[in-house]
Amino acid sequence: MYIPPSKREVFFYLMKILVIQQKMIGDVLVSSIICNNLRLAYPDAQIDYLVYESTTPVLEGNPNIDTIIRFEEKHRTSKREFLNLALKIRATKYDLLIDAYSKLESWLIVLLSEAKRKISYKKKGRTFLYTDNVPFEEFPKTNLGLAIERRLSLLEPLHLSVKIDPLPKLFVTPEENQHAIALFEKHQLIRNRKTVMISLLGSEKLKTYPLNYITSVIDTIADNNDVNILFNYFPKQINDAKTVFTSCKPSTQKKIYFDLLGGDLRSFIGVLNQCDLIIGNDGGAINMAKALGKPSFIIFSPWIEKKIWATLEDGIHHMSVHLNDYKPELLSQKTEKKLKQNALTLYKEFEPKLYKEKLKSFLLNILSK
Repeated sequence: MYIPPSKREVFFYLMKILVIQQKMIGDVLVSSIICNNLRLAYPDAQIDYLVYESTTPVLEGNPNIDTIIRFEEKHRTSKREFLNLALKIRATKYDLLIDAYSKLESWLIVLLSEAKRKISYKKKGRTFLYTDNVPFEEFPKTNLGLAIERRLSLLEPLHLSVKIDPLPKLFVTPEENQHAIALFEKHQLIRNRKTVMISLLGSEKLKTYPLNYITSVIDTIADNNDVNILFNYFPKQINDAKTVFTSCKPSTQKKIYFDLLGGDLRSFIGVLNQCDLIIGNDGGAINMAKALGKPSFIIFSPWIEKKIWATLEDGIHHMSVHLNDYKPELLSQKTEKKLKQNALTLYKEFEPKLYKEKLKSFLLNILSK
């Protein structure tokens, strides 16, 4: 539809857009690039983002999102509450809906939304829900990784006349930075050292590198570098965190500030922003660090596809390792379901010695700057 120049500003002001990504922190953060680029293209549009309530801290301060619509637990457990949410969304009368989630929960919302234009991935049996169905690519074309490339593909039907920014971003306030600096001072970190954040534990056991192996990784970091070391873990994971700490060499323990934690997710983001790099299990912490521009070294679980989440991999600032890089015969011709069932056994084959030199090379490059 052609919009005369004199009418465009009014049109864009009235344009209402909803982006849906009901998943975990990493997914929500990566999918926020859709909102960021829509803002570039439609500066006066209303851009709303539907996400799980638990993930909203990573969106705070993002100027490209007008309203964060929280998908709460009650919307999962109560059909009435779910319907109420869907009807509120319909009442907003969105012009454009982009569904980056594309699962049952979002299909029902899309079906009831009455949005004029609806974009999602092309998947069998659900194309009728959308006006535009985008191919769900299986292989990355760049070092951005599939997680980013797939999100950006959802913008292609719009033919945006702006330069696309593919990088997820976190927005940290001066107050949050100052709070983190005060924590560093309180715990007496040595300020002329670089600080390494360890993504110590995954969100579940099947995404958590064996504790004795991550201990070896931390010792390697401490043996070869004069650094401060912080652990990222949830309060419920403290026993595993203590196991790792006590298993480290005494010389390593002296470099670990075990109790330096953010009190909540926003506080953690502030702390992470004061670190120089992150190493460890793939997960939300890694994605947040990348969104803050921090170098990363990721250890992937054997059942996670590296091609999806090895985002921004350049062999310098961002590196990752996967069992498939070293022992592909153990994973070949196995389904994701089978790999997940055998993840703990496969993890045992993923010894730190396999990639020790790669880790040391990464550290030398990042810490020498």
